[in-house]
Amino acid sequence: MSGICQGRVVAVTGAGRGLGRAHALAFAAEGAHLVVNDLGVGLDGTPDPASPAEQVVAEIRAAGGEAVAHGADIATTEGAASLIATALDTYGRLDTLVNNAGFLRDRMLVNLDEDDWNAVLRVHLTGHFLTLRHAAAHWRAQRAAGRTPDARVINTSSGAGLLGSVGQGNYSAAKAGIIALTLVAAAELARYGVQVNAVAPAARTRMTEHVFAHTMAAPDTGFDAMAPGNVSPLVVWLGSADSTGVTGRVFETEAGRITVMDGWRPGPTDDKGARRTPTDAGRTARALLAQAPPPEAVYGAR
Repeated sequence: MSGICQGRVVAVTGAGRGLGRAHALAFAAEGAHLVVNDLGVGLDGTPDPASPAEQVVAEIRAAGGEAVAHGADIATTEGAASLIATALDTYGRLDTLVNNAGFLRDRMLVNLDEDDWNAVLRVHLTGHFLTLRHAAAHWRAQRAAGRTPDARVINTSSGAGLLGSVGQGNYSAAKAGIIALTLVAAAELARYGVQVNAVAPAARTRMTEHVFAHTMAAPDTGFDAMAPGNVSPLVVWLGSADSTGVTGRVFETEAGRITVMDGWRPGPTDDKGARRTPTDAGRTARALLAQAPPPEAVYGAR
């Protein structure tokens, strides 16, 4: 196989199904060697006897590519470290990390208990942090040894992390945290030759096909706008050497659309130069809000 990722070593978490599987197959089609991570759990994080990672590896090898499965829990220090070690032990290097693993435990806030809150933040946010930390330590060591990496990290956020999503307080908070982590990592790791970006995809996966059943349904004919493979080309490009100079960015992507997100930027402002009274602060806030565009609608409440 040849392509824009020829010879690059790519680790993809949560790659047994949905978006992760699509990413792994797309990277392999562009010549990458894959570490396919998947814990093999159900939609809510409970154990699943199947081994989807092995199935994806078999698909890649059948198409003439190279891949190895990794089944550890990347939301643990040991599991995240072993993901990086698997890439190094198998291929001798790691060039690209795609953080994609996650699951849902949706509840309205008044029904959301601490276990469901912690479980979702653990897999999404802590899972991103731990793999990123161990990969970054490897790349820093490479830089210290005089071998500057040309490394890439692609994190996975969501429209829920950008705008919030009714019934998904835990998921929205985790995905918003991933955006902030991406910005910090991009700034901190640039000196080591690492670029860090995030995507906020919309596609048909186990996490969306029931929640947004009508929107995510595949058409009988024509372009399948919600197919997860539509997201993968951007992820593959971000994970390739071709994306040189692109870092600290967040992209929304679905179907054939790609949007660069602007993030938080200062809007209307007023500086009195002295302490305000509460009444004055409120009057000023309302005047500024009248000059600002209205916020985007929260997902699920449009």
